[in-house]
Amino acid sequence: MKFIRRHDLTPHTRIEMVRLAWLNQGIYGKMTQIAQEYQISRTWLYQLIWAANLQLETLFGDQKPHAQESPILFEPFILLLRLEGKCSLPSLASILKYFHYQPNSVGYLSEYFQHYGAALPSTLAMAERTVVFYLSDEIFARHQPILVTIEAQSTAILKIQLASDRSAETWQAHFDDLGEHRFHSIGMASDRGLGLMAGYHAACPDARWVCDRFHEFHDLFDRRRQLERKAYAAIAKEDEAAHAFHHAKSEANLGKRLQHYARAHHACEHAMAQYDQLDLLLRLLRDALHLCAPWGRLRTVASVRSELTLLLDLIAEIDDAVLPKLLHTLRAHLDDILVPFEQAESLHIALLALVPQQILDARVLAWHHAHLSYQSHAKQKRYHQHESQQWLDFAKGLLENQFTPLQAMVFEKLDAIVQASSLVELVNSFLRPYLNSSKGQITQETLNLIMFYHNHRRYKSGKRQGKAPIELLTGEALKADWVALLLQHTQETSPCPSLPSSAPLTLVPHGHEHPTSSQTPPGQALLEPSAASALPWAPMDAEAA
Repeated sequence: MKFIRRHDLTPHTRIEMVRLAWLNQGIYGKMTQIAQEYQISRTWLYQLIWAANLQLETLFGDQKPHAQESPILFEPFILLLRLEGKCSLPSLASILKYFHYQPNSVGYLSEYFQHYGAALPSTLAMAERTVVFYLSDEIFARHQPILVTIEAQSTAILKIQLASDRSAETWQAHFDDLGEHRFHSIGMASDRGLGLMAGYHAACPDARWVCDRFHEFHDLFDRRRQLERKAYAAIAKEDEAAHAFHHAKSEANLGKRLQHYARAHHACEHAMAQYDQLDLLLRLLRDALHLCAPWGRLRTVASVRSELTLLLDLIAEIDDAVLPKLLHTLRAHLDDILVPFEQAESLHIALLALVPQQILDARVLAWHHAHLSYQSHAKQKRYHQHESQQWLDFAKGLLENQFTPLQAMVFEKLDAIVQASSLVELVNSFLRPYLNSSKGQITQETLNLIMFYHNHRRYKSGKRQGKAPIELLTGEALKADWVALLLQHTQETSPCPSLPSSAPLTLVPHGHEHPTSSQTPPGQALLEPSAASALPWAPMDAEAA
């Protein structure tokens, strides 16, 4: 139905129409009579009555005054949707369009986030020289590499760079830039990327490099999964052969199917033996890579080398053609795998000068179980938490007043031993949803924005719960939430932001036309409510054609 506005109906005439309609409510035929008299539709007349009742109830109703809800601010709203909610730009535009918020175009939102990202640095800067341990890796947006370096303890992103390549020269410039921002690296953990390793050794020739255990043993543990699938397939074939044998009728067929079952049974036993042997030895291998022995003593390089060599020799005895090639690579990298135990061995000697052996072993065991509790679930988690507390209580009974400072020192020293770069993989998984939502079309400004969000958001769980990475790195508590800090930083660095931060985000009713982006004044969004938007309905101030 199409409506037009009747210019011959003055405001006083409209008021009179509402008065007559309101007084004659419930009288049969009166609404039709009034509609015919003024040549209007009854639909619009009933809507006038409803609006009049609403206004009269508001004016004369006995309602208790209540605090008016503060309007949603536009900038925090879309920043939270984009970063906290991980919304893609098209999804964010759809949300704004659904609620009739302006502006809501993908192009405007893209430019808006680019403006914020341009005001942010791609490298953290420290006020003074800071000693750190790097975790570095490469992540790809389509075919373009993104170089990421984080700090091992706080997980703060120190530098994120959209690079043209991942050569040694690019990585060296990456680390040199971190040095210019007052970061001093005592070591780095990473995979064996050629450009990454060469660039780090060129920038920090005296620092220690730690190979990533996940990448070192990944192929060996992946082979276990392959053997497990092979064993299950062999079990299924044996079961199928057994069913075929039971359904055989003739003596000749029974003989053939019995031979077939015997071959299937032998293959099944062999496949299960391969998997069981490798699974057992890999469990022992995982335990051998722990920093401390089951009785609490920190492992030495010699003892770990001996255990690993023995386990690798036992794995080589398994009848599998693939394993020798995998073991050859591990034996070649054995010295690199043992680097963390060199640090543990020197730390053990240093701590013995401060703490007796018995108490030190108890504290190491408490740290070991606390460390494992964060990696475990349910029953195992409770077990490790209980064991950790038991060993802490034991040490507390022996130390009394010196318990707390010594515990903090021992735990801090042990936490500083980096054995893998797995934390940087977690940061990569944090980045991946943003890269996917951008369909690979990522910019340095977007990476800057993501880096700021990651460094200033507070962890919701885990041992870093309630702390932001930047707080853990600097030791200083943040004075506000990451959204407020981002708005403040942008206003300080950019005197003319693209949108006034104080503008409230309000709903534009469906029944009104909205000005296009070309009609909106530059730098100003359609955020203030119109005169009619104070009503929770869209008035149809028109007459039927």
